[in-house]
Amino acid sequence: MAGRIKVAVLAGPTAVGKTRVALALAPEVGAEIINADSLQVYRELDIGTAKPTPEERALVPHHLIDIVAPDEPYDAARYLQDGRRVIGELARRGVPPLVVGGTGLYIKALLSGLFPDGGKYEDVRRRLRQELAALGLPALYARLGRLDPETARRLTPGDTYRILRALEVVEGSGTPLSVLAAAHRFADRPYETLKLGLTLPREELYARIEARVEAMLAAGWLEEVRRLLSRYPPNLKPLRALGYRHLVAYLKGETGLAEAVAAIKRDTRRYAKRQLTWFRADPEMEWFHPADLEALRARLREFFSG
Repeated sequence: MAGRIKVAVLAGPTAVGKTRVALALAPEVGAEIINADSLQVYRELDIGTAKPTPEERALVPHHLIDIVAPDEPYDAARYLQDGRRVIGELARRGVPPLVVGGTGLYIKALLSGLFPDGGKYEDVRRRLRQELAALGLPALYARLGRLDPETARRLTPGDTYRILRALEVVEGSGTPLSVLAAAHRFADRPYETLKLGLTLPREELYARIEARVEAMLAAGWLEEVRRLLSRYPPNLKPLRALGYRHLVAYLKGETGLAEAVAAIKRDTRRYAKRQLTWFRADPEMEWFHPADLEALRARLREFFSG
């Protein structure tokens, strides 16, 4: 590990308190924060992404927040490039990087690279698009659950792009994406890392999720979505994300507000469960209650000063 840049990570499920903890920890070691939330990279998506406020960002420098427009393509490969560029810049200034977020794929890509995507299979892709129109996304998600259950568990049932892509790879090549990932083993590891995970008892986490959804709505989340729809099409990638797609459906008259809010809370609980499954599969993750600030500070100081 000698000579490798040290990178600390603070990860965990949605609503666990990552932003609050990160703001408490970063000044202790003079760190700057690198966002690892796949929606916070987008400008104009503020309330529904629980983005740190301008006041919070003034306390500690943040990177990779508000870097692309909602209609600009962005994915894990681009995040890998952007994140490693920022880490390099911080290293040249002698500033410790603290990566904070809940998008497991982005964190894994940043720290360990990306495996080959399995190739392109245009005929399979066209057929899957036809089947999507004829059968619907739930049927294709169920098929992915049979062909590549590990990948299916890591995707949200409404993630059309990734579900179709995973099916394209497994049906076109005969090899599931999860097997390609295991073969690659994310061997590109340029950094010495410390991974700190935040967790809460399930009922406490679920109560926080419900309270945060209500707080977001009270803060004007619905108005935020309405403004976005006035400028962008409803099938835009960020507007298909958790929460946003539910409010889009309400504004389009496809569901009632109470039903949309209940669905947001339900699907956010399910998303948090998937996040925990992802992070708990990483043997390097060290787990803490978000209130254990002293233990977290001590571990972070030890890592960066060791």
